[in-house]
Amino acid sequence: MSGSVEAIIQESSMSPEESAALARDLAKIVGEEGVSTKMVDRLATCRDFWPLMGVWFVEGKVPALPDVIVWPKSTAEVAAVLSLANERGIPVTPFGKGSGVLGGAIPLRGGIVLDTKLMKRVKELDRENLMITVEPGLNGALYEEYLNRHGFTGGHFPQSVRCSSVGGWLACRAAGQLSNRYGKIEDIVVALEAVLPDGTVIRGPKKPRTSTGPRIDLLFLGSEGTLGVITEATLSIWPYPEQKAKLSYAFDSLEQGLTVIRKIMQAGGRPAVVRLYDLDETAGHFPETREAEGRCMLVLLIEGDSTLVSAEVKLAQELALEEKGLDCGEAPVDHWDERRYNVSLSSKMIRQGAVLDTIEVTANWDNAFTVYKNMREALLNVEGTALASGHYSHVYPEGACLYMTICGFAPGDKTEYYKRFWSAAMEACLASGASIGHHHGLGLHRGLWMEEEQGENLKILRRIKQALDPKGIMNPGKLSLEVAEKWQK
Repeated sequence: MSGSVEAIIQESSMSPEESAALARDLAKIVGEEGVSTKMVDRLATCRDFWPLMGVWFVEGKVPALPDVIVWPKSTAEVAAVLSLANERGIPVTPFGKGSGVLGGAIPLRGGIVLDTKLMKRVKELDRENLMITVEPGLNGALYEEYLNRHGFTGGHFPQSVRCSSVGGWLACRAAGQLSNRYGKIEDIVVALEAVLPDGTVIRGPKKPRTSTGPRIDLLFLGSEGTLGVITEATLSIWPYPEQKAKLSYAFDSLEQGLTVIRKIMQAGGRPAVVRLYDLDETAGHFPETREAEGRCMLVLLIEGDSTLVSAEVKLAQELALEEKGLDCGEAPVDHWDERRYNVSLSSKMIRQGAVLDTIEVTANWDNAFTVYKNMREALLNVEGTALASGHYSHVYPEGACLYMTICGFAPGDKTEYYKRFWSAAMEACLASGASIGHHHGLGLHRGLWMEEEQGENLKILRRIKQALDPKGIMNPGKLSLEVAEKWQK
């Protein structure tokens, strides 16, 4: 490890001699070009986009460093790497594109980072059954571009689509920005192939549905590399949308907007995009929309078959007018679309000394507004917090996802301030009857509240982890499946 790099929460690591010997053995599996112990590669794969790591990097620190990076090119090579690691008890941290935001890619105990970026092939496009089979390292934007060229869409557009991978979507149980129309990743996936820690390869059936016992392959959804490595995914696809309609309305209150969204969803409408912004975010995102001044903006994008689009537009218009929504036209939707993948402001703020993050939770309709009110109040009560705003970003007949944005300037230690505002948010969320996570996963940090979220179920998850990974080599310390000794509340 370089003396100029401080790894602040690393729990263990290899000596240079041990890592060199391991690299030689791994090269026998993947070739010399498929292995590295160089510091530049260790730094590139030691982190994800957890905002706190941006703070640490500015200070010249990293959370932890892997000892060896390996780039397998096939399922067989992944199986051989895991078999070797399992035999020797070496930790393995799977790595996609590193776009997670909760520290799930940190190699707490060093060892091997298994980077899937070379596993990026499209293996089969099934036009008749509307399915595609791909490898996990395929970049999200390239995946969608491939489908578009053939007249289809994958329907999955997380904000990280340009810097995330299919495998990462599956591992953290992701939701895209058009998920209200196409579903979250668990709705899109048909079958998975994965490798267990001992090298065993499992495959699910590529069928629309089965009733032949629990689906073992689907255990890997949301497992974040703690049970093994996803090596192939078969996903549903759709014909490229025939028509798109853009609607936006401004409301005097969040409650009015929530009522409109609830009625749309419970009537059977499925707008692809639903975004309802509070007063602060409306003012920040739509300053040029006169009707939105002092109000809450609702943005809707409806797409698909033209007949269905027309029916959904009519439904949305009627319900919005019932709640006295002011029609703001298409311009706010275009503005949202132009900025939907822009996250540059966060990196600028970090360089200016700010600490910031986003926290997405899930509530039912009967407490959707209460959760917002309570979380916002709790966050603003933390000394140093300058902004706590929110919008609703994914909706269901049963409820909605609330997406909070927090920005502050620590009165003291930045890490301690970060922990304080997360604790305030999680305590307010749980006290309000909401779920602590919607689509970012758990990783290292949100796992600290896994016991409060899961209760007795966490014991069952730990038993599954023990059964599949008895030596505990897979992504140690994540999802609260075991204690992360150096990262506590």
